[in-house]
Amino acid sequence: MNAQLIVKAKEVRDDGTIVEIVVWRVAEPIHPCTHPFKYRLYFGTPNTCRIRYDNERGKGDHRHVNEAEEPYRFESLAQLLVDFQHDVETWR
Repeated sequence: MNAQLIVKAKEVRDDGTIVEIVVWRVAEPIHPCTHPFKYRLYFGTPNTCRIRYDNERGKGDHRHVNEAEEPYRFESLAQLLVDFQHDVETWR
């Protein structure tokens, strides 16, 4: 799989939480996705995931909120980042 890294950023906040964003442009969509991105957006602590958006073969686009997993409707990379930021800012 040929892939181009678009963004890789990690912030460790004063309260110990981590915000990490990794996005790749892939040559072919990750089935069943139809867009050319492979991504992982994480918010939590080293031991506890609070919010995670990702896509993987067979599952497609989805997000995790605490222990729950639900489908995510991918519209664009920009919207994905907005949705993730909103969830991080309003989590609690």
